Amino acid sequence: MNKVYASAAEALAGVVRDGQTIAVGGFGLCGIPEALIAALRDTGVKQLTCISNNAGVDGFGLGQLLATRQIKKMISSYVGENKEFERQYLAGELELEFTPQGTLAEKLRAGGSGIPAFFTKTGVGTVVAEGKEIREFDGEKYVMERSLTADVALVKAYKADKAGNLVFRRTARNFNPMCAMAGKFTVAEVEHIVETGDLDPDEIHLAGIFVKRLVLNATPEKRIEQRTVRAAK
Repeated sequence: MNKVYASAAEALAGVVRDGQTIAVGGFGLCGIPEALIAALRDTGVKQLTCISNNAGVDGFGLGQLLATRQIKKMISSYVGENKEFERQYLAGELELEFTPQGTLAEKLRAGGSGIPAFFTKTGVGTVVAEGKEIREFDGEKYVMERSLTADVALVKAYKADKAGNLVFRRTARNFNPMCAMAGKFTVAEVEHIVETGDLDPDEIHLAGIFVKRLVLNATPEKRIEQRTVRAAK
């Protein structure tokens, strides 16, 4: 089965609509599906709930969707690099479900594995646990966290075959496999596409059964979030 679409816009056609929950892979600006995010912006869909470790930066990544007011709620772990996010949140224009990073990863993994909830010590005794069930195991308190699923997942991989089997590259893997598994309809953006059967099975990080559509982005920008270099001597 060939899952390859000619462009990011075509890959999202008929898939996204107002009010959906969208899971987006990436960590900072590393491993983000930048072409798919731009195409999602161009669709004009609104009232989105976005699940992502962070919210991009001003003018790039999910920051583009914040600028166009297409996001109504973020479920995130870190939001410190986006001034527009800060402005909208403090003005009461944007909802935020703040989630510890490990808990967010597990909520997505659990959702993709069909597990409705789990218990963790993270957040016990803090605002994170407010309104949630607390249970004691072996003398320790744990908070119950509900898993996460999404209507659509947008992910970035390094390589794919035409059946949608994905290979990630180093730290750019980050949240992408969990988002892909948690999405009911997953679209992957990749830098290389090979014929089905060309990938060594041991090389595959995520099975193609989780991926519905593919789009090639051979020259992503890969912007660096915080460039730090040593001073010239």
